[in-house]
Amino acid sequence: MSETGVAGRIQTLQAKREISHAKTGLLWGGISGATWGLDGVILGMALAMAPFTGGVSLYAGPLAGAAMHDGFAGFWLFLYNLFTGRWRDYGRTLVTKPGMIVCLASLFGGPVAMSGYLLGINMAGASYALAITAIYPAVGAILAVFLLKEKISPRIWVGIILCIAGAIIVGYTPPEGEFPNFYLGLGLALLATFGWGMEGTLSTFGMDMVDPDIAIGIREATSFVVYLVGVLPVAAGLIVFWDAFKEQSLYYVALAGFLGGLSYLAWYRALNMTGVGRAMALNITYALWAVFFGWLLTDLELTTTLIVGSVVITIGTLLVVANPKELVKLRNS
Repeated sequence: MSETGVAGRIQTLQAKREISHAKTGLLWGGISGATWGLDGVILGMALAMAPFTGGVSLYAGPLAGAAMHDGFAGFWLFLYNLFTGRWRDYGRTLVTKPGMIVCLASLFGGPVAMSGYLLGINMAGASYALAITAIYPAVGAILAVFLLKEKISPRIWVGIILCIAGAIIVGYTPPEGEFPNFYLGLGLALLATFGWGMEGTLSTFGMDMVDPDIAIGIREATSFVVYLVGVLPVAAGLIVFWDAFKEQSLYYVALAGFLGGLSYLAWYRALNMTGVGRAMALNITYALWAVFFGWLLTDLELTTTLIVGSVVITIGTLLVVANPKELVKLRNS
């Protein structure tokens, strides 16, 4: 066989491997969306149980739940890194500048975003809060203009407008009688979108020199420590936090933490294997997964505004993070 023929065959085999690699990445992206949607629903179920309800303040229960969620997620991720032989990288990474940037990103993703997210779940319901927070990639795109000097194309602006429209549709009609602080919950869910958008922007800047699995572990551990030391004492949530270890809700939060850790692992694998745009496009489908799991596991009523708003948000975010033509091309390959 001639050298030209050998080179052509090698290129063909390499192209097939890249396509297979990318398609596997799509699977991981789908897993990240599904597990995060289920995570939110189970957290909502936990927050409806003792000690997160019944006499505690409006904020103490959800914040204690957020601290426990990130604590369990950090624990499961540490076990994963322990068994893969990378646990020593925690200390090595923390003393570097990229490691400090990851810690800063974790403050936005944890105490800011996760608190707003769980308070939103508690006040507005899991599916509503998840649908609102699905606009975080659009928020991240706007922040990237100012912090990373990125340009926003007309397609992305259309996606941002659709995300905002979908958020308005979702919040237009509150559920009857069960959520007296519904609109405050939506506002806190919007705070979560800012926190996660900022986290994603900072992580993009700092992740070049940090192993993604280690960065995720540091992110969850940093968030947990800040909650335990800085947030819960102020919010009078320490009593709720320790009481939860005596209640059945502990198992729900532990399961949610496991799902959250798995979602982050799947998310970063998708980023590595299939690209940022496609990975984000699949990850934010958690808004629709939350509706499905909420219907399956709880008494969620599938209202027209909830379904339409979730779909509009998802379409808008797809436009923000991915080129639809590229997705079609990959699917047909």
